Amino acid sequence: MTQSNNAATTGQQASAGRSSGLTQKSGSTRTLQTVRDPDGQVTSRVRRTLLPGGLRVISEQMAGVRSASIGVWVGVGSRDETPTLHGCSHFLEHLLFKGTAERSALDISIALDAVGGEFNAFTAKEYTCFHARVLDEDLGLAVDVIGDMITSSTITDADVEAERDVILDEIAMHDDDPDDVVHNLFAQQAWGDSPLGRPIAGTDASITALTPAQIKRFYARHYRPANMVVSAAGNVDHAALVRMVRKAFGRNGWLDREESPVPPRHGRTRRVSPGEVHATRPFEQVNVVLGMEGLTRQDERRFALGVLNTALGGGTSSRLFQEVREHRGLAYSVFSFASHHADSGLVGVSVGCLPSKLDDVLAVVRAELAKVAAEGITAEELARGKGQMRGGLVLGLEDSGSRMSRLGKAELVYDELLAIDEVMARIDAVTLEEVRAVAADLFAKPEILAVVGPA
Repeated sequence: MTQSNNAATTGQQASAGRSSGLTQKSGSTRTLQTVRDPDGQVTSRVRRTLLPGGLRVISEQMAGVRSASIGVWVGVGSRDETPTLHGCSHFLEHLLFKGTAERSALDISIALDAVGGEFNAFTAKEYTCFHARVLDEDLGLAVDVIGDMITSSTITDADVEAERDVILDEIAMHDDDPDDVVHNLFAQQAWGDSPLGRPIAGTDASITALTPAQIKRFYARHYRPANMVVSAAGNVDHAALVRMVRKAFGRNGWLDREESPVPPRHGRTRRVSPGEVHATRPFEQVNVVLGMEGLTRQDERRFALGVLNTALGGGTSSRLFQEVREHRGLAYSVFSFASHHADSGLVGVSVGCLPSKLDDVLAVVRAELAKVAAEGITAEELARGKGQMRGGLVLGLEDSGSRMSRLGKAELVYDELLAIDEVMARIDAVTLEEVRAVAADLFAKPEILAVVGPA
């Protein structure tokens, strides 16, 4: 199914599309969006091709740039792991850089370094991404290297053992970061010993116990065409990109698998567990996260929550920054956040302060949350929040890497690609009453409190 919309919020016209592998014929290509300037010249075009096996290729051709960004988005993350596989998604992300039948680990590094490219990967709770940014003329090289890694990694026993120590060092590094520790503790309290509640990187025990055979089975089960999206943006010709992907991902018949699309993670909202949890660390500060259950990523109220979050703790003019830092001098850093998943979400406030000021900080934060739940925000805060969201949206999409990420996440986790003008229109449509209603709903829910610091 395809939706078409005309928007003129910024003097441009765009068509927006909903994209689903269930409704597009294998081998076909669709144009999802076309953006024109006031003179009718095309400034951006988004196209999507469904390849055999279910691999989706989506690209945005941007006028006036010489870079190209490519990302391979895999629909697997830490929430897809059983307790015995905890940390396997992140472990596998590391291992795919260790070599293939065609390239050693050094060859992989040299290939992109030699053309001045940027190359990396990351693992989240619901997906893994391998991405590169290069000159437009080197896009074929980047696609070939990533395609080789994705389809043909050797994952030897020696590589597993060598990388195991690297990941254990990374876990130790995160355990020395107060912000990482308190947010992991907050998630654990919220979702308990479930995949959403566990740290993405795993634990010392889970990483030590993982075997090469387990990792290889995980790789074969999740790294398949129907569970992946290739997204690209910049000076990209879509037809040429599709040819590159067919060649790079066609190794060993990888694209010829006949598989059904992976079902979306939908269903009933996953409830969170309120409560209070503390951890002692020899830090100078106390780090605190105070929050409650939020919204799923498909909830239509997420735009109102975005405006609320910006007004509450999204910048130096926000209520929390002004009240906690500027007026009372209780903390150096304070901000609010909202995280969304397929079937759950969290909202909260994160603060770092001296131990002697903890009680005062919590009292002020609770008072501000109660106030905004009862009264909402002012018209001035509403306008400022919308302005910050609009500016952040547009400025955040100025480079090809950001555009590539937007496409990949829209295709993989949202199954909907909104035109930028449509997103801005939805932000503009948020009312004071909608903000007050979502604040009253969320901030009245039971608290989750995580505290990390000296005894």
